[in-house]
Amino acid sequence: MYDGRDMTELTMMSLADWQDHELIFFQRSFQQIMPYLNQEGQSIYKKIINEIEERGGLKQLQTDDTPSNQYS
Repeated sequence: MYDGRDMTELTMMSLADWQDHELIFFQRSFQQIMPYLNQEGQSIYKKIINEIEERGGLKQLQTDDTPSNQYS
């Protein structure tokens, strides 16, 4: 289960300041609800994806920071 800052707090800061596990968790969450997201939600999702790619991609973040089943 996720134990970190919520979206309200995170949206008040730059994505560059998010921790890797926060990016991974919210990327997965947004991916699952993508059909229901409005334009603002889709924009945030795309920004999260871009930040993950800038950090080397999901596999790199998972290898460096999180076990693959941490948020199941």
